[in-house]
Amino acid sequence: MILYGARPSPFVRKVIVFAAEKGIALDVQPGGFGQGGEMFAQASPFGKIPAFQDGDFLISDSTAIITYLDTLHPQPDLIPAEAKARARTVWYEEFADTILQPAGVEIFFNRVVAPFLGLPSDLAAADRAEAEKMPGLYDYVEKALPDSGWLVEDRFTLADIAVACPLINIGYCSVGLEQGRWPRAKAWLQRVRERPSFAEALAIEARGLNRMMGK
Repeated sequence: MILYGARPSPFVRKVIVFAAEKGIALDVQPGGFGQGGEMFAQASPFGKIPAFQDGDFLISDSTAIITYLDTLHPQPDLIPAEAKARARTVWYEEFADTILQPAGVEIFFNRVVAPFLGLPSDLAAADRAEAEKMPGLYDYVEKALPDSGWLVEDRFTLADIAVACPLINIGYCSVGLEQGRWPRAKAWLQRVRERPSFAEALAIEARGLNRMMGK
């Protein structure tokens, strides 16, 4: 199985971690930003990352890829079977992908990606997103976390993977969660980062990120 994309992408990381938790081996290859070649183009005709290949099966979009992997390897059940828990898990992934990630892009892209690629960056937009959008999103995560420290069913699920991925990128270039205002969210994110699946993924992508951030 081949996953095409840039490892620091929250969507790519989400699939990498999900697969690792399932014990599924992925061959992660560059894709997007002019990389990936013909197979990436076939798997992702609109250039969306991540893209995926399993033999002659090609697909793009992190949710579609995760659905495929989960169907082939249902255990461990990172997407709960119980109706309410399953719905909440789907919601948290949607929240991460369509609400949290767009705010995160304004911060991470303008402070890290654009300077690295030599593209125009709007640092004022990044500052506005951090000041005006992120506090409410952090508030939501802080209040949503139960005493167990996991978002759904008092255990680690896709919900935790999905929400953590954009927050990790934001944390690379923001001190938001370090301000002490959101202690539950900060502690939860640290627990997520310490899981072997996340720790390995983050260690591998660190070299590229250090180059992007001039370290």
